[in-house]
This record gives sequence, C-alpha cells and structure tokens, in this order.
Amino acid sequence: MKKIIYLSVFVLLISCNMKGKKEKDIIESISVKQSKKDSVNTPNIFVVKTRFPSKDNLLISADIYEVNGKKPTLLLCHQAGFSRGEYKDTAIKLAHLGYASMAIDQRSGKVVNGIVNETAQRAKAKDLQTDYIDAKQDIEAAIDYLYRFNGNQPIILVGSSYSASLVLLIGKDNQKVKAIASFSPGEYLKGIKMSESLQNYKKPVFVTSSKKEIQQIDDLNIVMTDGFKFWFQPPIEGIHGSRALWNSTGGNEKYWEAFAHFLEMLKK
Repeated sequence: MKKIIYLSVFVLLISCNMKGKKEKDIIESISVKQSKKDSVNTPNIFVVKTRFPSKDNLLISADIYEVNGKKPTLLLCHQAGFSRGEYKDTAIKLAHLGYASMAIDQRSGKVVNGIVNETAQRAKAKDLQTDYIDAKQDIEAAIDYLYRFNGNQPIILVGSSYSASLVLLIGKDNQKVKAIASFSPGEYLKGIKMSESLQNYKKPVFVTSSKKEIQQIDDLNIVMTDGFKFWFQPPIEGIHGSRALWNSTGGNEKYWEAFAHFLEMLKK
C-alpha cells in the first residue's frame, strides 16, 4: 500500500557553484494532507520548500513536488497578484498522474490559497522593480536550478496569464526547455510584441484559455516550424489562467483531459 510520506521539518544546506558564487539551497519538508479514502493505492508524494537566487541574487521561494522518487521536470509559474500557491492542488493532482513539479514565487505577485508570495515581499523590501517583465529573470533562474536539481533533464515550462506569455518567450530558444504549456497568454509584456516574438516556434506548445479569450490566443499568431501546437479551445466558459485546472472551476475536467493528453504526447 502506497501513501504520502509525512516527515518532520528539516533543514538541508547544499553548497554549489553558480557564476563563481556559492549558492545555498534551504530545503524543508511540507506535509501533504490526504483523506483515508485516498490513502490506498496512491503514489508516494514528497513536498519540500526551497529557496535559490534569481539572476540578480534575489531569493526565490519554491515548492518542489516529488512523486515516487522522480525528480521534477515541470516548472509551474503563477499569474498576476498570485504566488506559488496557485498550484497548491494542481501540483498534487499532477503527482497523482505521475508528474513531479516545482512551483515558484515570481517577484510580481501577492497571495493566493493562503500562500504569500515571499519572493515579491523580498523584492519590495529591496525596492526592486516588480513589473511582469522583471519576473523573466526569476523564471530563467528557476529553469537553471531545476535543470541541475533533476540531473539535467529538460524542463516543461508551465505559465499562467502574464507568466504564460513569459514562458512562451523564454522557452522558445532555451536549450534546457523541451516544451511549453501556456494558460491564457496575451500581450502583457511592456516593450515586447508577442505576436512578432512567437514566429518560427520549434518546440511543442500547449495553449489554452477561457472561451472568451480564444481570439486573444489567435491574435498571438504562434507559428510552428517544428514540434507541434496543441490548442485547446474550451467548449465551456472556462476561466483565465491555470485556475482552469482548479476543482472549483466548472469544466476543469475538460482542461485536465487536454493537458494530460499533451503531457502524454511528449513521452512519444
């Protein structure tokens, strides 16, 4: 019988080299609750909280969700005004599907599902810029961190709202990224015309949105020259961003079916 592992809090300091400087990863365990009904024949899920430096050395907070000993390959990025808490339940559901992941706090955000955006708090304390485009370096640093952490396995980038645009932009030419999943991307980034930046795309892309945002996706004009584009246009109203995957969102099952199919396609 498999079950989620509960461990007491611990701190592990790991030193490594990053651009000639020592980096400290502070990791502590987090309990994952499950009902007795779900305690039989479920995967072993281990969740840890970690911190690592962004490109400008601002500490980024993240939650790592390992399942059955697998190292994470999905990097989960939140929408505006939110935190890594956007994926609090989504990451667990992904784990039940066999996918390990890491959810990060970008410097542009606040709080959701009771989880405060710690990276944004640190950025504010340091009087750093926290516009959407300023979070680009956080996602890039998270890619580098996760790539090292998982033994140099390629990353699947997942973005929501403004970060949905950022992951499309960042993932296009980053050799550590194998595929991109983008929930409600749009022209959100100052000084960047997404419809011009997404030409000649060579990697698998999953893109979706609410029903009313379908035209917004079409306007991005993602032109594939390799790989494939899986565009899920919801038959139901849906919702903005990765909240489409939340249990509280009507029709979330349809989004999950499409997203899970995309992830399966990447295995082929």
